[in-house]
Amino acid sequence: MTSTPSRELGPIGDQILFENDQVRVWSVKLEPGSRQHWHQHHLPYLIVPLTRGQNIMVFEDGRERETDEVPGGVLWREPGAPHELINISDWEYKNVLIEIKTRP
Repeated sequence: MTSTPSRELGPIGDQILFENDQVRVWSVKLEPGSRQHWHQHHLPYLIVPLTRGQNIMVFEDGRERETDEVPGGVLWREPGAPHELINISDWEYKNVLIEIKTRP
């Protein structure tokens, strides 16, 4: 799914930890109450929470989706619409996000 965003999009994470022809691995960190840049995923991806995550995903069309992530869990997500992530907890949220570049 592609979209023409009405705002400038930022990076998916804070830092690329690893990349090759098959995957790209990002570090994502959000302080309490902070927002991640508006961004869009063009590749399917996995989220591996390193801390508990109580966040809200806000989409361009106004939809909101609350997340409740736990360390040791893994979430699969398909590419989608531009969104931002807001940490609504009172602790730092961290995850490792793995983009899948190739499909069988």
